[in-house]
Amino acid sequence: MTVPKPNSRVLHNSIDEKLPTPLYHQIYVLIRDKILSGAYENGATIPTEKKLEQTFNVSRITVKRALDELAKEGMVTRQRGRGTMVTFNAPVSSSFGNMDGLLEDMLTIVKETKVRILEFDYVEAPPQVMDALKLSPDARVQHAVRTRYKDDAPFSYVITYVPEDIGKCFERDELKSQPILALIEKTGVSIARARQTVTATLADGTTGPALNIGIGSPLLKVSRIVYDESNRPVEYIIIYYWPGLYRLNLDLSRMKGEGSNFWTMNMK
Repeated sequence: MTVPKPNSRVLHNSIDEKLPTPLYHQIYVLIRDKILSGAYENGATIPTEKKLEQTFNVSRITVKRALDELAKEGMVTRQRGRGTMVTFNAPVSSSFGNMDGLLEDMLTIVKETKVRILEFDYVEAPPQVMDALKLSPDARVQHAVRTRYKDDAPFSYVITYVPEDIGKCFERDELKSQPILALIEKTGVSIARARQTVTATLADGTTGPALNIGIGSPLLKVSRIVYDESNRPVEYIIIYYWPGLYRLNLDLSRMKGEGSNFWTMNMK
């Protein structure tokens, strides 16, 4: 890929003083979107502070704060005399159509990332978990909270619940080196399928600091219930991803038939 020259791509002046969102944050979002879309590739130098001042007709302080926010998230590095350079790496991508693909993808992610375990205990299943795992009111579950890192930057905040009888078969430290699906399968459970929901949400006082992003920043929330071959739910997992470091790839096929205007997922 050709690294764009400094100032080779001009940002359009699309900020609005009438919006309640601060101007610096509007500029931050515009530049971040350019980085995430690949318009500013890794290693590229983005326009100078002076150029951004002129482009958006704002003060140097406003521009500086926007760039500082990008630097805080690890999107860019700033060096006196050299400008602001993009340091964002390609997203960790997740693509799967069946449980074998999901497990294979997770094994790849484990090899490329590190885990910090924030919580690990056994608790009575909260109502939502009890419903998801089809448990009795007094049932206990293994509860774990982890943050996963790539290149020292956090990209996912993971909460898992596993029925106590399954969870007791592996230890806290094993979660650092193996995906929880693999640990569950080692207990003799044969995983068959999963039901997953992906929604948009905002970082709160827990997920924001854990992912090193501001409260109110956009997040992807993935909720998944995993079932074994007897249709028993064996895991309930909630994952919060910063969109800049995660994407979901799906293979789609055109449905056959006269006048068909629909797509279907390829399930292997």
